[in-house]
Amino acid sequence: MRTKEGNKEQEILEAALRVFAEYGYPNAKVGKIAEIAGVSTGSIYVYYKNKEAIFIEIIERLWAQLVGQLRMIEQRTDITAIEKFDGLIDVLFDAFVDKPFLARAILNEFQEDINITKATYLEDYHEFLSIGKKVFLDGVAEGNFNPNFNVEVIKLFVLGGVRMLLHQWANDPQDLTINLLRQNVKYFCRRGILAQGR
Repeated sequence: MRTKEGNKEQEILEAALRVFAEYGYPNAKVGKIAEIAGVSTGSIYVYYKNKEAIFIEIIERLWAQLVGQLRMIEQRTDITAIEKFDGLIDVLFDAFVDKPFLARAILNEFQEDINITKATYLEDYHEFLSIGKKVFLDGVAEGNFNPNFNVEVIKLFVLGGVRMLLHQWANDPQDLTINLLRQNVKYFCRRGILAQGR
């Protein structure tokens, strides 16, 4: 049996991201991924059963990374909930800052009819939302965030807005820079969710 070696798996995932971003999930071919990764098609199958398994692995790695980073921010005791909220925004944007192809591949596929609903990444996705919700509620408890907002609405609003902005940026990174988007999201959210007088 052939064994996995070196950074080949990472090269396959990076190649797959580029193929998914350029062709979309339905039109992506394992052979094209292999070509861009510089490996044989057979090598792909040492790691992954099919292209859906590759795509799910990419998403799982992304959400595991986001959860880990946000959890570290949320657990800090030396910063306020406002700073933690800023950290949440940073985590979302930083994941894509040098990888518009990652944003195109992943964000576009959420609009496709791909059957990934049973993927384990959903656990990390919901964990990310739970941590974000706690950050907001801690901000309310501190008196920093407006208690009149519904936390579920805030959650959907922020994530939906960030998703749309990242989608726009990924398709034209030169038009709106990711740091411009990041700062405007922070300013907009702060003006909206901070308690009066903050």
